[in-house]
Amino acid sequence: MASGVERFREATAHLDLQIQQVPQSTHTAQEAADAVGAPLAAIVKSLVFIADTAVLVLVSGANMADMSTLETFLGSSCRKATADEVKNATGWSIGGVPPFGHPTPLRTVMDEDFFALETLWAAAGSADAVFPISPNRLSELASADIARVS
Repeated sequence: MASGVERFREATAHLDLQIQQVPQSTHTAQEAADAVGAPLAAIVKSLVFIADTAVLVLVSGANMADMSTLETFLGSSCRKATADEVKNATGWSIGGVPPFGHPTPLRTVMDEDFFALETLWAAAGSADAVFPISPNRLSELASADIARVS
């Protein structure tokens, strides 16, 4: 079976992403920021919540998703997905979930705070692979709704 990074490369081959594998883990937002020399706010956390269906929430590494704000935006109650639910919904494990390129597209909500930055860094299918992307391109490729999520 192909690795998470290989599956993400295949799913996004037509997008010309600059995927980088780094020698240390990028499992946490702080580890990712340290690995690429970026501010914590530039790290894209891909979090899965369960509302009526699975929802992918792209949150700045400097922020925490606020459940009540998210529920108001979604118009329904929600909870954080379990590790198994994340894997089932996205095809990837926590720490390596990319913001797009999933086998089945997910409704995606993107943190409006990202637009204060020029370059963001997102997971590329594993805990040691990331790629840079602009906020506008990320919102376009993820077909994301933009909202305050923290």
